[in-house]
Amino acid sequence: MNIPEEKFKIRAYSKMELANLYNPEMTIPGALRILARWIAGNTRLVSELTELSYNHRNRVFTPRQVRAIVNYLGEP
Repeated sequence: MNIPEEKFKIRAYSKMELANLYNPEMTIPGALRILARWIAGNTRLVSELTELSYNHRNRVFTPRQVRAIVNYLGEP
């Protein structure tokens, strides 16, 4: 049976959830490290996330933060 893939939606995501969407073949800790590296390696993204009250200790990305991440990294 062919199950249609859901289109990615901009909404609040936990870091684990978003990291897993970007790196589904990895373990959660590995996926989190990769996503953190991608974010930290993009100074414009870090700047925009900072303006959106992002803190690396937050466990959830807001919809506006997710939109910024998708704008720079593309859809998962």
